[in-house]
Amino acid sequence: MSLCCLVLLAVAPVSAQRSKTTIKLSSLVPERTPWGDLLNRMSAEWYQATNGEVELVISYGQRFSEGDLLRQLNLNQIQAAMLSTFGLKLIVPEIMTLSCPFLIRNNEELDLVLNRLKPDLEQKISGRGYFTLAWSKVGWVRFFSKNPVFVPADLKNQKLGTSETEPELMDAFRAMGYQMVPVAMNQILVSLSGGQIDAVYQSPVNAGGLQIFGRAKNMASIPVAPFMGAIVMNRRAWRSIPEKYRDELMRITRRVEAELDASVQAFEAEIIQSFTEYGLVINEVSPEQARLWYADTDRALPSLTKDGVFDADMYNRINTLLAARRGGR
Repeated sequence: MSLCCLVLLAVAPVSAQRSKTTIKLSSLVPERTPWGDLLNRMSAEWYQATNGEVELVISYGQRFSEGDLLRQLNLNQIQAAMLSTFGLKLIVPEIMTLSCPFLIRNNEELDLVLNRLKPDLEQKISGRGYFTLAWSKVGWVRFFSKNPVFVPADLKNQKLGTSETEPELMDAFRAMGYQMVPVAMNQILVSLSGGQIDAVYQSPVNAGGLQIFGRAKNMASIPVAPFMGAIVMNRRAWRSIPEKYRDELMRITRRVEAELDASVQAFEAEIIQSFTEYGLVINEVSPEQARLWYADTDRALPSLTKDGVFDADMYNRINTLLAARRGGR
C-alpha cells in the first residue's frame, strides 16, 4: 500500500466525524421538579433533532447567585442559565414590574400580559447580549404567617421578613405601611423561630424548600404576585448552533414551555395540599377582603412608580391591559 493511501486512511475517520456544539446550562432549580423535567426533555429532543450535533448538558441545584450565573454567561464559562425574576431584572430591570404586588391577580391575567409583552421583553434581553429560549411560571408569591392574615391590617401587625436581594418588594411593602425586616434566605426559619420576624412572602415551592410552613402555619389564599423565570443563552452560544437547526430547536423549546404551565400549576397545588397535611391553615380571603388588599396597594403605587421602585412605563402598559380586561367582564 502506498504512503498516500495510508495517509488518506488515517485522516478519513477524523474528517468524517461530525462537529458537536455543547451547551452547558446551569439551573438553581433541583432536577426532580417540573422544571427539571422540562430541561431533561429539551436536552433529549435537541440531541435527537440535531442527530447529536447539539448537546445540552445541564447542571442542577447550583449554589451560585443569579448574578454569578450571569457573570459566567458573559465569560462563556456556561452558555445558558435558568433564571428567576430576580436574575432577569439584572438584565432588564423592567421585568420586576411583573411582580408588583396585586397588579396581576391570576393566571388568566398573567397569560394576557405575557402574550402581549414577551416580544418586547425578549427584544430588550437581546439588546443586552442574550437570547431567550423559554419562559417559565414559577408560581405565585403568598403570605405565610404565624397569626392568621385575611386583610392588610392583620399583616401590618406582624413583622414581615424579606431578603435584602429584593429591594423593590421591600420598598413596596414598606410604602404600604408594613413592618419590614431584612433577613437572609438561609436565616428565615431561624428568624421565625427566634421571633425576629412573624411572616414572610414566598412562593409555595420556596416555602417547601425552606420548611417555612413548619413555623408560619398560616397562608393567606390571595395570590400576591407571580414569580417568573426564563432560560437565557448568551448570544455567542446561540450563534454557535448550526443555523439549519435553530428553528426546530425553538419549536421544541416553545412546545415544552407551553406544556410546563399546566405542570407547574399542578405542582404548586400539590405542594400546598401537602403543607395542609402537616398543619398549614389556609386563610380563605373573601372577595370583599381581596378588594381591601387591592385598594391598599393602589394608594401606594403612584409613589412607587414615581420613585423608580417599579418601571412606570411597564406598569402603565400592564395596568392598561388589565383594566380593559376587567372592565369587559
